[in-house]
Amino acid sequence: MVAHPSFVAQATTDLHDRLLTADEPLASFHRRCGGELPGPIVTPALLELVTKSRRYGLRLARTITAQDDREAVSMWAEVEPTSEGSTISLSNWHSESLREEAPVETSDRRVALARHMAGLSARLGTRQELIAVVSDGEELSELASKMRTGVGQPWTDFVSLEGNVHHQPMHWRLLDGARMRLHGSQRAWTACIVPLGLKEPGGAGFDLHFVPDEPLPELPVEVKAAAVKGSGIGLDIAPVLRQPVARIIANAETIRTQLAGPLADEYSAYAADIAAAGEHLLALIDDLATLELVEQEDFDPAPDNIDLADVARRAAGILGVRARDRGIALDAPKEGERAPAIGEFRRVLQILLNLVGNAVRYSPEGGQVWIRTESSGGRSRVIVADLGEGLNADEQARVFEKFERLGRSGDGGSGLGLYISRRLATAMGGMLTVESAKGQGARFTLDLPADLTLG
Repeated sequence: MVAHPSFVAQATTDLHDRLLTADEPLASFHRRCGGELPGPIVTPALLELVTKSRRYGLRLARTITAQDDREAVSMWAEVEPTSEGSTISLSNWHSESLREEAPVETSDRRVALARHMAGLSARLGTRQELIAVVSDGEELSELASKMRTGVGQPWTDFVSLEGNVHHQPMHWRLLDGARMRLHGSQRAWTACIVPLGLKEPGGAGFDLHFVPDEPLPELPVEVKAAAVKGSGIGLDIAPVLRQPVARIIANAETIRTQLAGPLADEYSAYAADIAAAGEHLLALIDDLATLELVEQEDFDPAPDNIDLADVARRAAGILGVRARDRGIALDAPKEGERAPAIGEFRRVLQILLNLVGNAVRYSPEGGQVWIRTESSGGRSRVIVADLGEGLNADEQARVFEKFERLGRSGDGGSGLGLYISRRLATAMGGMLTVESAKGQGARFTLDLPADLTLG
């Protein structure tokens, strides 16, 4: 921390609260925050103090705090109005370097948000060729069908890239964030490409998400009424709810990370609370929509050849930041380990995210969660084990029931995750079971048919 306990700097403003002159270190801080001299005051707390002083004609003083992308500062500011604007005197300037946010954490949040907002997701090979495509909504259903029939082709063959004049294929970094127009939709979309593979990004292929740039148009009144009368949240209404909530999360994250400009710590904390509440609501919307889907008599997942070890590594990667925040080590299958199975990739990942997420949530801080895979007897299995408080026999019998939370409250869960996970496992010809004992942790096992052709 750098401190200047005595007088530090003076500055002047005009009658429009524009900063005219400023001594160091205020001048440098002002410019790093995107300001100019002369130009508007870009530090919110200082601007508020100057505005109040000029408006009321009073000499005002207080401690203000701010931060840019390099450091957080605090200072004692005295503002005195004049006939031409105001004079600012600063003292007790303290600055402290900010801890750089790990790029992987920023990337994890971006990918998680894209996954929530996506109207269509696809698995790509190393040459960006289509392997599998999933889409829940009606808006992109026709496009998804066309892409499924074009497995093996580059995904860019099925979209119109705005401003793109290059021959395909393009490098994935040039396509990540590209704006597109999609068949069947009046909205603009953005591509989010997630490279897979630890040694070389994209060495194991890519995940692709189509993220809308604007929410769906308002539903007609009769459609809303039909959704309300239904037994669940309504598969048609879920995307309408998901889009504005996801936008709230995105805006809150922009505020929290101060991408739009410096902000006082308390407001950044408020934004973090808003984002967390939005993520909880988004998860609940997804759970209720999936619940309605899996309880339909004609629900039929789209099985494919998958690798349980690969899916397990992905789940561990997605939840890695949450685990590190609690000091929990995730021991996932090593690169090169394989457990070929038959199941829908997206649904299997959904199950494992629930199992690993629960293990992280209920494990003691500083503990460990193990994820193992095995294949035998025409079946492939992935096991998630933790060192939590465990379940007694009665709790094991109830843990897969709908809305069952085993007496827990305030943990942000809906009580639907394990119920949905077991329904999904059963629909794919598999099983989801638990072994546990009170005080000895829990061991959840997802069992699926093995893909004997890839053994």
